[in-house]
Amino acid sequence: MTSSPQPLHPDDHGPGRKASISREDLLAAALKLVGPHRSVSTLSLREVAREAGIAPNSFYRQFRDMDELAVALIDLAGRSLRKIIGEARHRAASTDRSVVRGSVEAFIEQLRADDKLLHVLLREGNVGSDAFKHAVERELQFFEEELCLDLVRLAARDNAPLHEPAIVSKAITRLVFAMGATAMDLPRAKDPELIDQLSEMVRLIITGSRALASRSATR
Repeated sequence: MTSSPQPLHPDDHGPGRKASISREDLLAAALKLVGPHRSVSTLSLREVAREAGIAPNSFYRQFRDMDELAVALIDLAGRSLRKIIGEARHRAASTDRSVVRGSVEAFIEQLRADDKLLHVLLREGNVGSDAFKHAVERELQFFEEELCLDLVRLAARDNAPLHEPAIVSKAITRLVFAMGATAMDLPRAKDPELIDQLSEMVRLIITGSRALASRSATR
């Protein structure tokens, strides 16, 4: 995965190669190579450079090595998904739609999106270097923190306190990502069933937390 930078030469750019490249271009090239049976950890620097249309030496102008590119890709995936799920929760909260179902639907929709960003988060936590795993864990913790804030806000709105909302948010986050990792290899026809099951699982966690909070309040 990692290689030591090589000196750059004036003739770095052969026929058909780009004279300059951005970090975003390299991230996009890596995403094109990721697939159902390919994780970022299996990509080589030369593969990404070839997909981006640059000489391998030009890669080092943007990233030290493939580990740094993978961590940047994981960060990008996390930011993108947090924004999408956050918007889905807020949309649902402002209507009569279920916040739980709206969030689950947004998650599965992103799972099937062409940009494959969610695939990066779901796969890299179990493979690759420690840097990959730490980056994925960091993103999961961001999800948990943001979900916890939303859960507390919704609990106050509905006058339905939760027992240990931080643990509830962690349980939901880990459940959804574990189910998502399994769903990647399932046909799209299974999505409605998966959404129903996952929504019900999340509701059970929340219901259990509310029951524990109610029991504690009556003691």
